Amino acid sequence: MELQSRPRTILSDEEIIALYWDRDEQAISRTDEKYKKFLLSVAFNIVFDDQDCEECLNDTYIDAWNSMPPSKPALLQAFLATIMRRTAIDRYKSRKRQKRIASELTVSLSELEEIIADESDSSAETDELARLLSDFVRLLPERRMYIFMSRYYFARPIGEIASLLCCSESTVNKEIAAIKRELKEKLMKEGYTL
Repeated sequence: MELQSRPRTILSDEEIIALYWDRDEQAISRTDEKYKKFLLSVAFNIVFDDQDCEECLNDTYIDAWNSMPPSKPALLQAFLATIMRRTAIDRYKSRKRQKRIASELTVSLSELEEIIADESDSSAETDELARLLSDFVRLLPERRMYIFMSRYYFARPIGEIASLLCCSESTVNKEIAAIKRELKEKLMKEGYTL
């Protein structure tokens, strides 16, 4: 008679964070069980390469291990996504210097170039622009916030966003155009020349 192994129960975020705080090596395997697919999708939208995604995933787990403690994230998924995004962008920049394939990040950020130019003279201006952008996103209705974050933070393709929202790509494109118009108006009202 063959013994069948039962699938392990997925731990809550609080339980996983407690494992990190206890320096229990299961923290990483439990994080992987719960968030691997999500984190790989975040990386893939930026680096567009499976091998780079795996390396980014490993780096994310190492950073999470080194960050907890002292950090105790309120939302583990967002905490991990931030680490993964930063790691993937660093890898993307490295690849870009080597003239490798562009990614969805390139496409999504080029969509915002007409609104947000990267020509600030000081870190104070950059910080102010970041604050305005953050305030703008927080005030968006939930659906539009989801679309904006999916496209410009997680670099998801339009088709994937449409699929997740059960709507057409055309609908998503229209909502993105409306969000960009509103953002442009807000920035102009705040004195930014575009």
